[in-house]
Amino acid sequence: MTAMSMLALLLTHPLEFLTLAQFWLYHDKNRDISSPSEHATSGWDRQSMRRCWEFLDLSGRSFSAVVKELDGDLARTICLFYLVLRGLDTIEDDMTIPDDVKQPILRSFHEKTVTPGWTFKENGPDEKDRQLLVEYDVVAEELNRVAPDCRDVIVDICHKMEVGMADYAHKAASTSSLYLATVAEYDLYCQYVAGLVGEGLSRLFSASGKEADWLQYQLELSNSMGSLLQKTNIIRDYREDVEEGRFFWPREIWGREEYGGFKEMAEMYVPANQERALWVQSGMVVDALRHAQDSLDYLRLLKNQTVFNFCAIPATMAMATLELCFMNPDMFQRNIRIRKAEAARLIMRSTNPRGCAYMFRDYARKIHAKASPSDPNFLRLSVACGKIEQWCERHYPSFVNVVQAQGNASQLFDPLDTRTRIVQVEQKQAEELLSRKRRVDGKPVALETPAAT
Repeated sequence: MTAMSMLALLLTHPLEFLTLAQFWLYHDKNRDISSPSEHATSGWDRQSMRRCWEFLDLSGRSFSAVVKELDGDLARTICLFYLVLRGLDTIEDDMTIPDDVKQPILRSFHEKTVTPGWTFKENGPDEKDRQLLVEYDVVAEELNRVAPDCRDVIVDICHKMEVGMADYAHKAASTSSLYLATVAEYDLYCQYVAGLVGEGLSRLFSASGKEADWLQYQLELSNSMGSLLQKTNIIRDYREDVEEGRFFWPREIWGREEYGGFKEMAEMYVPANQERALWVQSGMVVDALRHAQDSLDYLRLLKNQTVFNFCAIPATMAMATLELCFMNPDMFQRNIRIRKAEAARLIMRSTNPRGCAYMFRDYARKIHAKASPSDPNFLRLSVACGKIEQWCERHYPSFVNVVQAQGNASQLFDPLDTRTRIVQVEQKQAEELLSRKRRVDGKPVALETPAAT
């Protein structure tokens, strides 16, 4: 941000200015992968890997920074994993490539991605990530340097993903079917393009030794993490996708009679259809929220702090984006994003499962507060938000506050919550029982105090 924009922010949104100042002063200190001490793990001493890091930076400063913070050589592995899938996606998205050319490339991309010297120069001139494929030989060179078990994971996920992408690209080109018909088909698409990313990341976390070996087998939770992010992006990018001829919202949702029976997705950005379009959007948000609990379950399994941050920050930003889009007619007219101060706040707070769970809960409450009883999805939305609230209360009861003091964690109970009285009664009964046993036995007896639930 420029000095003038910061001054304007200070005058118009002083609290946001304070948040950004805190972020830049205390948190915006990234790992220096160019430092000689990091060369062994970051590969910065090689020209080919430096170019890969540059391509990663082009994806977005925030995402690149989170990747670079990962421990050891896991950062380099995830960087290459992202570039491989970005290259695959660039070919699949390019509508200027004929289907008879696109199909063999997509279906053999997992082989080409480890072929030394392979590049691709047939993308359209306006394709955003065209240069990545023009210089893809640097990715192949570096991928062949990765540990074999991690490289095998990347190649396997690429192979699975390319099959799904090729099938959908061929369907669109040969049948002129530009729509996903059912929610099941929508889920399958998201599983191919995002759920497999979640699976691959879990397998890489395990293969690198940063997380437990059994994490790689949590396929349902990994898929939900990826699907939550993908569905959020699909909802937010409605206008951009429609204008470019990409229709990812399933007809089973937007074509329902209870929403007035839209015939085409483009009808939803017509101002006269605003209310009914918001009902469709509400249905899409309800569908995305069903992945929230699995995502929270997944975050609770992570032990490495940098891995947790890498997964938690996009998840909390997805919830913030859903809240921003919900019942917001501007989403149908342009691409909207959360404010920079909000993103900075989420990055600073996404450091532990409890904090993330409460952020999920807070955004779910905001979504529910904007819901209208006239919306056909009102009850379904209320249930979805209630499930997030229930999950948080079950795993992190709101009347229990965890306080850190001198390196030790202690629990303080809210005196105004009636559940505190129950816990206090149980603790008193346990102490009395312990005292009686000591008098009878004449010696100390170890007895665990019932845990607060």
